[in-house]
Amino acid sequence: MRESVAASPLRSIPGVAVMLALLIGLFGTVAPGFLSLANISNVLLQSTILTMLALPMTLIIMTEGLDLSMGAVVTLTSLAVAIVSLATGSMLLGLAAAIAVGIAFGALNGWLVAIPGIPPFVATLGTLGMAQGLCLIVSDGQSVVGIPRSVRDIYAATLAGLPVPVVVALITYAAFHVLLYHTRFGTYVFALGGNREALQYAGRSPARWLIGVYTIGGLMAGIAGLLMTARMNAGHPTAGLGLEFDAIAAVAVGGTSFERGNGWLFGTVLGVMAVGVLRNGLNLLALPSSLQVASVGFLVIVALFLDGLRSRS
Repeated sequence: MRESVAASPLRSIPGVAVMLALLIGLFGTVAPGFLSLANISNVLLQSTILTMLALPMTLIIMTEGLDLSMGAVVTLTSLAVAIVSLATGSMLLGLAAAIAVGIAFGALNGWLVAIPGIPPFVATLGTLGMAQGLCLIVSDGQSVVGIPRSVRDIYAATLAGLPVPVVVALITYAAFHVLLYHTRFGTYVFALGGNREALQYAGRSPARWLIGVYTIGGLMAGIAGLLMTARMNAGHPTAGLGLEFDAIAAVAVGGTSFERGNGWLFGTVLGVMAVGVLRNGLNLLALPSSLQVASVGFLVIVALFLDGLRSRS
């Protein structure tokens, strides 16, 4: 489904769009202040980090893969930003360290999946444990505080009237859209999930491109780590745990298939917004975080159920 959803938008409304509209209507009715401009801006701002993880997760899932380590790697890259920027006073060096850590884990994930042929679930479950352990080691289990103002101010800064994190997320979406739909790399991503043998017949190495897809995921985890550190004004050893669940949920809700290389980037963005609206609305209603996690799972099931009904009609 290279852009099959976009090619026939009137045939059926995607389940994620239905769910997003229902959630906005529900919380607009029962959650005080949900539809205020300030809260809507807050939802957009809070969704930026998840957007930057869900977009590469879309590519990974399109290759019939999975990255369970992404949340832990974001936590580790966030700590890298905090520790390096605190030691050097440089935000750019902190970002460079985070990107290096993210790329290393992404490339390792890709290598484990592509070369030894370890199933993605098992490979990334192992690297999740590695990243979690390193988070506790480098931080000694404590938050890293006192980060430079140059890092802290990123989350509150604006560009052309928009918060910098939102601008970064928009640029990220544009880059992934071009990469997936308008480059040879994107063609290879579709082939990795839909017809991997065709790549081999064309003289292309599936392993090479598969490693590249996971490495891009690690790169984005590094950049997201900077935003997370800026958002929390510190590096926390458990800050990003569970983000991989939300990223996978957003991709699934957005209509990307876990087989045959079918993916829809804009659907992923809608999925991110649906998850963000759900969590924000439940926060406004003062419901516990455990219920929020269960609700995200329920959201995935309902959206996929609606899409299943439409596909049979």
